Formats: sequence, structure tokens, C-alpha cells
Amino acid sequence: HKLYSYLADRDFVGARVDIRGTGRSEGALPAGEYSEQEHRDALEVIAWLAGRPWSNGHVGMWGISWGGFNAIQVAALGPPALKAIIAVDASDDLFHDDIHYVDGMMHVDEYELMIDQWNAMTRAPDFPTDEDSLRARFDAEPWRLSWLRHQRDGPFWRRASLRPEYRRLRVPALLVGGWYDGYRDSIPRMLESVPAPTRAIVGPWGHSWPHAAEPGPSIEWREEAVRWWDHWLQGRDTGLLSEPRVSVFMRDRHPPDPGLKQIAGRWRAEAGWPPSGLRHTLFHLRADGTLGRAGSEGAHRLAYRATLGAEAGAWWGDLLPDQSVLDQRCLVYDTEPLGRDVAILGMPQAVLRAEVDAPLAHFFVRLSDVAPDGRVTLVTGGGMNGAHRRSSEHPKPLEPGRPEGLAVPLRFTSWVFPAGHRIRVAVSNALWPMVWPTPSRMAADLFVGGKDGSRITLPVVPAGSDQERRWPKPEEGEAPPGVGSSGDVLPVRWTVDRQGPQVSARWEGRSAAWFPWGRQEFMERLAFQADDEAPARASVHGEAETVVKLEGRTLVWRSDLGIASDPTHFHYRYRRTLEEDGRRVRERSWEESIPRDHQ
Repeated sequence: HKLYSYLADRDFVGARVDIRGTGRSEGALPAGEYSEQEHRDALEVIAWLAGRPWSNGHVGMWGISWGGFNAIQVAALGPPALKAIIAVDASDDLFHDDIHYVDGMMHVDEYELMIDQWNAMTRAPDFPTDEDSLRARFDAEPWRLSWLRHQRDGPFWRRASLRPEYRRLRVPALLVGGWYDGYRDSIPRMLESVPAPTRAIVGPWGHSWPHAAEPGPSIEWREEAVRWWDHWLQGRDTGLLSEPRVSVFMRDRHPPDPGLKQIAGRWRAEAGWPPSGLRHTLFHLRADGTLGRAGSEGAHRLAYRATLGAEAGAWWGDLLPDQSVLDQRCLVYDTEPLGRDVAILGMPQAVLRAEVDAPLAHFFVRLSDVAPDGRVTLVTGGGMNGAHRRSSEHPKPLEPGRPEGLAVPLRFTSWVFPAGHRIRVAVSNALWPMVWPTPSRMAADLFVGGKDGSRITLPVVPAGSDQERRWPKPEEGEAPPGVGSSGDVLPVRWTVDRQGPQVSARWEGRSAAWFPWGRQEFMERLAFQADDEAPARASVHGEAETVVKLEGRTLVWRSDLGIASDPTHFHYRYRRTLEEDGRRVRERSWEESIPRDHQ
């Protein structure tokens, strides 16, 4: 993607470092992501770079996804030479917002399958298979098992989370996110709470770099990155701090099309945060199925269907199909056709007044745009583990028959609802396979109407803007000789098969990459099973394969993952194998049953 070369052409030195025990680095694999060892090593690298004779002693740190998480975490440690960071598609909250427990509820992701596959691979490009190399990586316990042992918030997750102690980050931070990426919520929180200078760019893309955006339009943001580094690392006056602090892409309505390549809208510049002209506008869920001012009180029965939700995608991101099929099995509330355009920018907040007849229930709220032709486009959504209603660190079962007020934050979003369209809120107790089903057959009563009934607050902003940001088109880049890639793993698209109450959801992804020293081919697949009549007995089976083709030598790593549940436990099994030139070199297996902890 021409990242470091773009900077090198503009008089910066870049260094990309593999974490100890991964990639080309030596040492043993750490016990998980964002380990203390990883952070200590990062501090040493920063100090080393600052001390080079060609260095001015000022270091910046940047990255996407893991690299963005890591930049935030290391900056919070306050290394003296680290003067600024850029975090792309990253989060400040490892339990609630990362992909292991989406909104505090158990989630099994393709990343979790593939990371344990990649962790088993020995050092590139020679990929040794001697005993010491295999013991350091191949024999290491899979990370998915440790995540399953920590089903609630607490020290395991907070050790590397910035939230809620934002005062620890005193390094200037440029935050970059996308409306179709699941990590975008950290941006408004950090803009409002971090004491150091912060700026943000939020565009119409998914989990990708803005200059290679999918979907588009892509932008030449690297120019902004150079100005950021010039200001904080070189001490040059670029005029950056006199410009608007936040650039966001206001999405115009688009049809529900997973294959959409370009998102309609415009860039909006904001001098600060929250956005100018913001009005928190309250809509009540009403007894007649409408959304508007408080009306007469009522209660609506919500049947629990554990297999509901494939149309909502694999996480709170990605382009999705028409939500109308999913909405038919949810409680749905619509406004009247809008008399004028309504623009929102921020994080909608729902409060559900509900009671259930089981000790554990999940609650999901989706906000959508309903076109006059009936097509429904998801705008954003969010969920709440009912046992976490007061604390995700100290969960407590729901009391059957007792009404509760449940706060459900929806993900950071922008959208312009056109005149003539309707705003829709849909409520359900399941969103599978994004979230693992709760174990008991159950039903909920949703109380609506009146001032204390279920409601949602939307962050409404003026539909026009006095300041519109314009971006140049990305500079074209070329891969180095002998380097390339093909195929596509993300986004996840489910193939759903319904056989009465039993439902399966399947996905497969393939990709390849080649280098001067050889070729790598990747495959991974997931197959989820759930049953409306026996929601406790859900399962997922995952397979991954990595083929490395070197001159005169071929290695094949394979992983086989199984997670199944019953009313009281999760049952985990995992097997990895390595073959070299068709001969089995090594095999390891793990099995463990872990009690369900309010999941």
C-alpha cells in the first residue's frame, strides 16, 4: 500500500518490527495479544530509534488494526521519545469493542481462527522445522482458549485498554476510522476525553487504509499524515492546528447492497467535538408500532429466536443486504415519512424497558433507513448483555418478571435520512452468528409509550455544513518487484441454510501472497450451527490452511477448531498439524470445558 516508501520519499525513516516470537523475529510466542513483553519490546525499539545518529530523537508510531491498538497502548505508557501516534481502525476498549466479546457478548471471528494458525508458523523466509523453533511457536497454547477463559471485563482486558483512564494518553493522536469498520467507537470517546491534542478522520470505508479504501471513495490521507509527522516530529509549522480538528464523511442514503463500491455523501469539517449544531433528539417506541413522541403505554411480546440475525453481518461493520427479511422477525418501530432531510452524526443511545422470563438475555437495537419502495438499509446498531446492565466486570443474572431499564449504545455513525423515507428501530434478543446465543428458551416483554417507556436518542446535526473538506485522489503506488497478492478474505458473507428450527451459517475465504523467496496460500472457513428449540446447544467448526511454497520445499499448516455449548459450559477443542513435502512433521491438540460466565 506504499506506506513507508511514501514517508521515505519525504525525508522520514520508517521501521516495521515483528512482535517477539512472530514473523521474522526470534524468541517465544507471547501468551496473547498486547502482552507486557510486547509493550516492553516496543519501548526498547522506540528508544533505539531515538538514539540512532541519523535520528533527531523524535519518534512516531502508527498502524492499522493491531498496529493501531498497539500505538494507543504504547503511547499511554509515555515513552519520552514518542512524540505522536496515528491509530487507524483501532479501539481503546479490549473487552467491549474488540472482536472477542462484541458489546460484551461472546463472538467467534475468522481472525481468531487465523491468528492461531499464523502463530504456529516458524520464522520467514526459511521456516525452520527444528525442535526449538517448533516448540517456541507450534506448541504454544492457542490464544482463543485464553479469551474463552475470560468472559467478563476485568484485569485481563483492562491491562491494555485505554478506556476509561484517558488521562494516561498525553501523546498527540491522529485517529482514523471508517463507517464500515467495527472499531470506530473509540474515536468520539478519545476526542472528548484524551487530554493530549487529538484529531480524527472518519470516512466511508471498512477495515482498510483510506488511500486503498473499500468501499470508496478513497482519499490521499498520507499527505495529512506527513503534515502530522512534520508538525510533531520535525517541529515544522504546517498550519495543521489552525484547521478543523475533525473530518467526517456524511453518508447519504444508499441502497442495501453488499457489493456497493462507492458510497454517496460529502466530507464535513468540524472545528471541535461534539459536532456543531448537535441536538439530541428523542424518539419513543410507541404502542401502535410507530416511532415519535411519547404516546399511550403498552407492552409488546418479543419471542426469542436464537438463529436470528445473519443479515446483520459478522460484526458492526461492512455493507449488508436488505434488512427487511430480518425485521419481519423482530419488533419494529417506524416514523412517519420524513417531511425533510434528517442528518445524524454521533452515537445514538437506546433505552429499553423490558422484562424477561429467564436469567440471561441479550438485547439488540438496529437503526435503519426505510425507503418508499420498502428496502431497508442498516445505518448502525448495538447490543447489550443483560447480565452486564450494571457492570461488565461483576455481571448479575436478570430477575425473571422484573422490569429493567437497559441502556444500549449504538455504534458511531453518520447518515442523512432523505425526506419521504422513514427512520426504523428494530429490537431483538438474538443476532447470530455475530453473537453466541443465550442458553434458555425465553421471551421478553418490551414496554413502550409514556415518558419512561423504551426510547432512542439520535444525534441530529444540521443537514448542511459551512465547512466542507476536500481531499485529493490517492497517489498510485506499485508493489516492489516480485511481491503481490490476490484473493479476498474479508468481508464475511454468510451462506444460510434453514431446516426448520435448525440453522447453519457458513463462510469461506481464500487469498494468496507471493514474495521473491516464495508463495503463501491461505484458506479459512467457519460453519456455525444453532437451534431455536435448543439454543444452549450451539456450535462452530473452523478450518484453516496455510501453504508455503519455497524452492524445492512445501510446508502446510492446518488448524481445526471446534467450540460447542450446552446449558452450563463451552467445550473447546483445537488441533494443529504441520506437513513438510507431504510428510507429517508435528501435531498438537487441546481440549477444555469452560463454565459459561453469563454468556
